[in-house]
Amino acid sequence: MPIITTVVIWACWVAYGLWGLSKHPKGLNPLFFTEMWERFSYYGMRALLLLYMRLPESAGGLGLSLPVAGSIYAFYTFFVYALSVPGGWIADRFLGYRKAVFVGGVMIALGEFGLAAGPKFLFFAGLAAIAMGTGLLKTNCTSLVGMLYEKNDPRQDGGYSVYYMGINIGALIAPLILGYMAQDPAFVKALASLGLGSYNGWRMAFGFAGVAMIAGLIQYSLRQHVMGDIGVKPGGKVDHSAEPLPPLTTEERGRMWVVGILMFFIMTFFFVFEQAGTTLNLFADDHTRNTIFGWAFPSSWFQSVNSTWLLILAPILGFLWVALKDKEPSSPAKFTLGLFFVGLGMLLLVPPSLAFTANPVLKVSPMWLTGTYLLHTIGELCLSPVGLSTTSKLAPPRYAGLMMGCFFFAIGAGNMLAGFAGGFSEKLAPATLFGGLFVITTVMAIVLVVLTPKIKRMMGGVH
Repeated sequence: MPIITTVVIWACWVAYGLWGLSKHPKGLNPLFFTEMWERFSYYGMRALLLLYMRLPESAGGLGLSLPVAGSIYAFYTFFVYALSVPGGWIADRFLGYRKAVFVGGVMIALGEFGLAAGPKFLFFAGLAAIAMGTGLLKTNCTSLVGMLYEKNDPRQDGGYSVYYMGINIGALIAPLILGYMAQDPAFVKALASLGLGSYNGWRMAFGFAGVAMIAGLIQYSLRQHVMGDIGVKPGGKVDHSAEPLPPLTTEERGRMWVVGILMFFIMTFFFVFEQAGTTLNLFADDHTRNTIFGWAFPSSWFQSVNSTWLLILAPILGFLWVALKDKEPSSPAKFTLGLFFVGLGMLLLVPPSLAFTANPVLKVSPMWLTGTYLLHTIGELCLSPVGLSTTSKLAPPRYAGLMMGCFFFAIGAGNMLAGFAGGFSEKLAPATLFGGLFVITTVMAIVLVVLTPKIKRMMGGVH
């Protein structure tokens, strides 16, 4: 039944995504599916990574202490995004965006196979390869989306929303499939009956993530012709003129400063949002009753709840922004809403945390985490796709890859902070941790409200 449900959800949303793709440049299609399978690889592995590292060696894990596992997770998730800066620069100056995407995908697949191999040295080498590969692929695939549209094309925001749907289709199905392979007793028993040993469920899941990335690369390679000449050479679209580039204007420099300012708020948002892979993952594994109507499910399946909510809510919020017309909030205002909702999601977990602190054997209802992910998803829809589109609009064309890399660097910094929080969460009462995260995001939201008028002036008319 879980597999059938997964296939039905996946098929429905791929159909919806294809409908959205039909209204945009044909080149969006291969980029949509490349990113979908890359995110399948990443989010499936992310759902398992911390749990696998702290799992005893006798059960097939690495047997690391939680602080050590959390630190490894922190640095890994930081570099996955932080390497987007050199990844964008390499594409800007040397490889070109399209070649950088392909090379990055190959490195990701090889890295996943390293995780699946078993030995610790290959595990850590695999993490390094995935981080470097993601730095090349994710930044430049996202930059290519912006290059599909001419200046002032009103479809660009919608194109990024469709592209973001591809991200979340991959993020939705990955924990369901890979979590089932790693943690479901029936699948593990089937492996054991084949003489593979129960511990191989985790490594089988990592290997399948690598296969998914290869699938993404195959369709990307076969569909190169529909992207025209964008991203073939360093610097974005092919420029057939030999005229030297003029210096940056005052307005362009101001817009680049806006990107830099917004990075601090993006980092704060993802510091809290990416607790999904650390403290919220541990909350699900240790303190949540992972059953519904008497049916038990793996704790890693909670990693799909965010994407499920997103795919439900994305069309609603998209319709809302269009319906508001001239009253649609500015990008900084949407960032403020994102910070508010992600903090509110953490505040929701304070009451159940107080309950199981008073009674350590208590397992709380899965509805608490489901509600938190609902609020986080609303915040994500207000900030993340808007951030992608805003960065693309504000970046001077010659620095498109580098500026998009800065966006992902901020996400990486937030991931690193989330990893450290997960590693040291045992030393802090859960209610104190979640309440503190709410306070941090609320303060940052207020700061952004104060800065918004100045930021809007610096944006030079970009909404």
